[in-house]
Amino acid sequence: MVHEILKMGDARLLRIAKPVEQFDTPQLHELVRDMFETMHAANGAGLAAPQIGVDLQLVIFGFEQNERYPDAPAVPQTVLINPVITPLTQDMDEGWEGCLSVPGLRGMVNRFSMIRYEGVDQYGKPIDRVAEGFHARVVQHECDHLIGKLYPMRITDFTKFGYTDVLFPGLDAPADD
Repeated sequence: MVHEILKMGDARLLRIAKPVEQFDTPQLHELVRDMFETMHAANGAGLAAPQIGVDLQLVIFGFEQNERYPDAPAVPQTVLINPVITPLTQDMDEGWEGCLSVPGLRGMVNRFSMIRYEGVDQYGKPIDRVAEGFHARVVQHECDHLIGKLYPMRITDFTKFGYTDVLFPGLDAPADD
């Protein structure tokens, strides 16, 4: 089922999400299915449970190709629960971000260029990966939703923040994430 995606200004997006405590349940599998359907319907690169009003530490992400980020390399389709991110370098990469909860806008955000992320999938199976570049950016962006942060809160230069159709004419994205 495709869910409504909450938009910036909704107080539910500012909460700290609770850890998932039960795995491999029908309810969790349904939530994961619904999140993927919602993400795909919006052409997103990722989605966090709080974006659909579910206050749990659960993010999904991944794509082979994404029309909203046409130059981005593929990111493995992933269900990541109770994530922990560890920067593996202090080097930062500056890059454009959008968000399904901040539709129609893009901003330049600094993110760690290489991270390790750990957590579990919906079956409770451990995930432990190193990511860099766009993959690392997507993980950091989605996990920010679990601590009540939206990407505009990370923008340091507001001359690099604006409407997608002005900044990227012809990108023709219906929504951003």
